[in-house]
Amino acid sequence: MHPIVEREQLSPNVVRLVVEAPRIAKVRRPGQFVIVRKGPGAERIPLTIADNDAGAGTITLMIQAIGASTTELTNMQVGEAISDIAGPLGSETHLLKSGHAVCVGGGVGTAVLLPIVRALSQAGVHVTSVIGGRSREWVILERELRELGDVVTCTDDGSYGRHGFVTEALKDLLEAGGVDAVYAIGPVPMMKAVSAMTLPYNVPTTVSLNAIMVDGTGMCGGCRVTIDGETKYACVDGPEFDGHKVNYQELSDRLTTYRTFEQQALDKLGACATTEVKA
Repeated sequence: MHPIVEREQLSPNVVRLVVEAPRIAKVRRPGQFVIVRKGPGAERIPLTIADNDAGAGTITLMIQAIGASTTELTNMQVGEAISDIAGPLGSETHLLKSGHAVCVGGGVGTAVLLPIVRALSQAGVHVTSVIGGRSREWVILERELRELGDVVTCTDDGSYGRHGFVTEALKDLLEAGGVDAVYAIGPVPMMKAVSAMTLPYNVPTTVSLNAIMVDGTGMCGGCRVTIDGETKYACVDGPEFDGHKVNYQELSDRLTTYRTFEQQALDKLGACATTEVKA
């Protein structure tokens, strides 16, 4: 069992959980993930490790409530325990050694980006984080990122920071020159747009395909992606890949595979939560 020792609501549907997992905390590297199972019979969910504290024996998970299983996890409170956490899994991030890196995060992708920004900063790389959300309440981890480098915030409705998409802010940075690498994590359309934007500038671009993972071991085949014409598995070959080589159309299609089942599970969870039990 893995007790929850801290809980924080970061945005309307994103929760930060600090949980006890001492063995994982000792060896985890930026970019790696864990498989989480709330309890017996529950769904296995791949989640990126946002942070770790080897001394305290804890890891940090930032979870977006989208489906039934992630909603159940975000509803957990301090003192409760997650049944199983397996990992760390996946390959660690290939980090820029020097120069200027721009890290682009959309929505909960900002949480996945945080450990990469921290590792780059600790290596002496100049980091500019470009983060965004629909409105002010959806922008997360700005304070933490500002401690590690420059930050540009964007909101779709202009309620906070720069009005517009993160790709527009990225374009300004690319045109100014001096960008040596870009790391982009967020919705697939955003990562696709970022990769298309950096290609003419010949700037190496890394994207994370963690959202497509299912069982996290390569056995289910649900995370098959085409990278530069070759079949790869996001969980064992990634989850990070060269953004200029990803087949985004195939990736987008594959993400919809379980959408009907996910909605049915979410509807069932809602029904259970709202049904009055009578004696």
